[in-house]
Amino acid sequence: MDLDAVADELYALPPADFTAARDERAKDARTAGDRKLAERIRRLRRPTKAAWASNLLVRRQPDEAEQVLRLGEALRQAHQDLDGGQLRKLSAQQRQVIAALARQARDLTTRAGQPIGEGAQREVEETLRAVLADPDAGQEWVRGRLTKPLTAPTGFAPVAGAARSAPPASRRGERASGGRVADLDAARSRRRERQERERRREEEQERRRAEQEKRRAEQEKLREQRERQARAQREAEDAERQLRAREAEFTAAEEEQGRTDQRKHQAQQRLADLSKQLKEAEGEQREADGAVREARTRVRKAERAVHEARRRATDAAAQAEQLADQGNPPTV
Repeated sequence: MDLDAVADELYALPPADFTAARDERAKDARTAGDRKLAERIRRLRRPTKAAWASNLLVRRQPDEAEQVLRLGEALRQAHQDLDGGQLRKLSAQQRQVIAALARQARDLTTRAGQPIGEGAQREVEETLRAVLADPDAGQEWVRGRLTKPLTAPTGFAPVAGAARSAPPASRRGERASGGRVADLDAARSRRRERQERERRREEEQERRRAEQEKRRAEQEKLREQRERQARAQREAEDAERQLRAREAEFTAAEEEQGRTDQRKHQAQQRLADLSKQLKEAEGEQREADGAVREARTRVRKAERAVHEARRRATDAAAQAEQLADQGNPPTV
């Protein structure tokens, strides 16, 4: 972003849109860190409707603008040469060009949705006369950044008397060289004085605008500082609330951890008790298994003893019966 680009953009806008766009561009420059450029943008003056119409004419009709500059050079040269014939010719062309371009400027503003009135159109015509009379005014106009209409210097515009028959060149120079040159010198002197007054007035206005802009910049800086302070205060309060919330969560987590640790300890103690009981039960089970084995051994031994005793008893009974049969002979 640079001042020329911003100025070209702003002075192409209708006056009603100028101030808001200018302040926005100044804000952009300040945001980008270029406070000097922001200050220079803020100093740009809003154009009057007539000045805007003149700028619009330059921007939309560059060929006609170049024609005006060439016509101004020719008119000034004719004045310097005191060439009556050339002045008559250029004077008629001057009136036609001024009237036509002023109408074009009014048409352009109408198409742009911001039509100018007759008073502003007359100011456009006066600006065109100034451009034809003064090369500095022409250079200022052709940039397309006028903030107010230009004023033509007095004593320049061709007069109707120039249409009368002129004497030979030698005599014409003798007659006009005194009074006419003196009139031109006086006009130039008045124009310089007027320009000097205008320059001083504009410098004073610029100084006042600079002071106003400085005060606005200081107020803006103070406002931004207050906003930053308020934002920092809000952020600090939010951080404090979040800290208290996190501390409460931490306390609750610690309490929950304590309860969990207690439950874990209880579970570990119970597990230890159950492990002890399991070991004791396993020991008892082993003892019971041993007792069962011993009992089974005794049962088997007893079973064998019973079997053996039964066998002996059977054998003894059989032997007794046999002996009984032997002791009692059969009867005939």
